[in-house]
Amino acid sequence: FPKYRIGPAGTQPWPPGSPDLNPLDYFLWGHLKSLVYTSPIENENDLRNRIVASCEAIQPLVSFFERVRQSLRRRLDGCIMAQGRHFQQFI
Repeated sequence: FPKYRIGPAGTQPWPPGSPDLNPLDYFLWGHLKSLVYTSPIENENDLRNRIVASCEAIQPLVSFFERVRQSLRRRLDGCIMAQGRHFQQFI
């Protein structure tokens, strides 16, 4: 499906390795870390339980995910304006 492929061999260009366009990189991991590490971790089981509880706490927050979606849209628009180069000044 070459006409649908994103990247150098396809018709859709994509900036290489941009963490600014990945919500997991610019939002989720940092937010989970702030929820999980509110106090020292006692053991591996404690860490596992905190990660699960933090993920469950995020899931019902629809407005939260709407803000993430809006941020992604601003980042994508900035990337387009900068023609795939550094676009921090546009977001």
